[in-house]
Amino acid sequence: MNVKISRNAAKVLKLELEKEENQGLLVRVQVSHNHGDHAHYALGLDTQTDKDVVVSTDKEIDVLLEKDEPLLDGIRIDYFYVPQEGFMITNPSKGNHGDH
Repeated sequence: MNVKISRNAAKVLKLELEKEENQGLLVRVQVSHNHGDHAHYALGLDTQTDKDVVVSTDKEIDVLLEKDEPLLDGIRIDYFYVPQEGFMITNPSKGNHGDH
């Protein structure tokens, strides 16, 4: 499994992970809605279960993914400040470029 995190997203995620109430938690990305050939994604903080794989990234952030979900392999986590501040998760390797 492969996960890419942009510099902006890494900054925001690290600030969140450093909070005292989030100690011991990891970033989790999951499929929130599946359209067959592409998906919508949800992001949160969670603990690992036996259904997860932990993916290390080049930004020194570990990400939890459901190990049997192919639409999670190759995701990219971005964070934008404009036009609306927030995270955007896409999977260019599966044809999802955040176009809707």
